[in-house]
Amino acid sequence: MAKKISLVVPCFNEEKTIPLFYAALQAVKPQLRGAELEYWFINDGSHDTTLDVLRELQIKDPQQVHYISFSRNFGKEAALYAGLQAATGDYVAVMDADLQDPPEQLAEMLAGIEDEGYDVVGTRRVNRAGEPAIRSFFANTFYRFINKISSTPIVNGARDFRLMTRQVVDAVLSMNEYNRFSKGLLSWVGFNTKYLSYENRDRVAGQTSWSFWKLLRYSIDGIIDFSDVPLVLASFVGFASFLVSLAGIAFVIIRKIIYGGSVTGWASMVSIMLMIGGLQLLCLGILGKYIGGIYLEAKKRPIYIVKEKK
Repeated sequence: MAKKISLVVPCFNEEKTIPLFYAALQAVKPQLRGAELEYWFINDGSHDTTLDVLRELQIKDPQQVHYISFSRNFGKEAALYAGLQAATGDYVAVMDADLQDPPEQLAEMLAGIEDEGYDVVGTRRVNRAGEPAIRSFFANTFYRFINKISSTPIVNGARDFRLMTRQVVDAVLSMNEYNRFSKGLLSWVGFNTKYLSYENRDRVAGQTSWSFWKLLRYSIDGIIDFSDVPLVLASFVGFASFLVSLAGIAFVIIRKIIYGGSVTGWASMVSIMLMIGGLQLLCLGILGKYIGGIYLEAKKRPIYIVKEKK
């Protein structure tokens, strides 16, 4: 019996890419061993005509195409979670609508699961051609850093684009935390995983909504979600500052005994005070990020709110 593949596609201002995405997936459908396709487009509070495009596509293909429209923008992580909850397929694939994820690799992914026994077949970019150099530098730095401080390995260049068995999807859905970092969650659940490599691709249309600062904030959230090392570092910084302060006090006392009092050195003293104050604020900021995460989890707010579903 033919399997069903659910495609979860988060959308934010993707009016130009959705028709191209749908056409590309329909073109590769014959290569998927007779599998039935189920599209779940998640409109994440788009400001353009994305929802109108999804409505038209659903009317055109009501058997395959479904959509969920949020009441506002809740973020890509919420969209992924909503799509995984709605998906009914034996296998579930997560894809971006901009076709930076090669649809033709779905056939190889399916073979990896059905013929080779993998639970997850994901993709990773072998390069970042076309990206600004500063973004590539920070991205590579992030992967090196998080893999040193976290016990959950995260593959450098790994994309959200992957095909998963129902068992894997259910495991991910069992973690209903508010603060979500999907790359980490998908790695944390384990299972037998294989990665396919491909060259970086440009968007087929439209503009990305991921600015440098959004990516930086997302990276910080990932570090906070999957490691407590920043808290340990903050403790070490505080202890080191304390030792430096003791040394400074000893120096002042000894100088007073030997040379007598003097107003000389007030500038250096102020500089040290500012440095220690800055370190304290840094440590408080790190602690505040963890407390903020606890605060959001404790409120038990829904991860997303649906305005329209078809």
